[in-house]
Amino acid sequence: MFRKKTIRDIDVQGKVVLVRVDYNVPMRDGRVAEDMRIRASLPTLNYLLDHGAKKLILISHLGRPKGEVNPEFSLAPVAEALDTLLPNHTVNFVDAFVGDKVRDAVDNLSESGILLLENLRFSPLEEENSRELAQAIIEDTRAELFVQDGFAVIHRAHASTDAIAHVLPAVAGFLVENEVTKLEQTLDNPEHPLLVIIGGAKVADKEPLIERFLPLADQIAVGGKIAADGYTASSDKIYVANDFRENDLGAKLDIGPNSTDTIVSFIQNAKTIVWNGALGLVEEAPFAKSSRAVAEAMGSSGAFTIIGGGDTAAFVQQVLRDNSNLQYSLISTGGGASLELLSGKKLPGLEILQDRN
Repeated sequence: MFRKKTIRDIDVQGKVVLVRVDYNVPMRDGRVAEDMRIRASLPTLNYLLDHGAKKLILISHLGRPKGEVNPEFSLAPVAEALDTLLPNHTVNFVDAFVGDKVRDAVDNLSESGILLLENLRFSPLEEENSRELAQAIIEDTRAELFVQDGFAVIHRAHASTDAIAHVLPAVAGFLVENEVTKLEQTLDNPEHPLLVIIGGAKVADKEPLIERFLPLADQIAVGGKIAADGYTASSDKIYVANDFRENDLGAKLDIGPNSTDTIVSFIQNAKTIVWNGALGLVEEAPFAKSSRAVAEAMGSSGAFTIIGGGDTAAFVQQVLRDNSNLQYSLISTGGGASLELLSGKKLPGLEILQDRN
């Protein structure tokens, strides 16, 4: 059972609700290129509106503007994308997150209105976990409740994930509840055989995950640049890819057909599968073959399947566009957050929420 209170546990009727969403989405030519994280927030937003929330004030960040105002990272295009996804509601945007502009925008917001504030990381105070910034946001929006639904950022102690929750009653949205519940289920009560597939480029990032799952998993398969660089297995539970697809310069940019077939055979025998990290350079089609094969095998396996966030999740979304019949238990919106949770680390933005008792 999810151990934190959620929006089901509070009365939102007539309240101004501040919602931390994660709209750090890929952009192309000033428009949203992939809206998975925006769509993932809709169940929480719709529930709050359906249960009488007076106004919804949404806060997020986008990209890495390094504490300075940069129009390239404005959330204005995200507000347009969200407005399209909520045809029965108007999504408003204000190019500020504190001050007179915000107060006026909130005052002018209609009943059941939605307002997205500008990129929080236009201020260095956001990543500094400033209580001053948190208090200013609360005062200028007149927020009465805080809902944390930005799973991808709850591993950070920022003003919008930690400081705000020290001031307002703070509970989880459905996205956070769903992701944490399914990820913790994989750790606490997985159906066996449990297979963990590890890719990506940095051994330092993935070693804690491998060590965490070593006593739990029946099989761990390692691919990606980690395998290409010669990762050495510490247990006979760990299979390391040993053939590779290379470019013209001899660089190993994907695991080869024999290793791919081996990992697919593991998938076919597994009941629970966790995949974190692409197995090749998926941005280039010739080196996405193994990752595509694994994604398709997992999606048709019938197992309980967890796709780690970040690049792996984005790639699987591409695969789904080609084959909508594939099914996954969870495609995580949070790369670092899911990696840290699965590695056994505490997530500050989760721990600060009210306990269920």
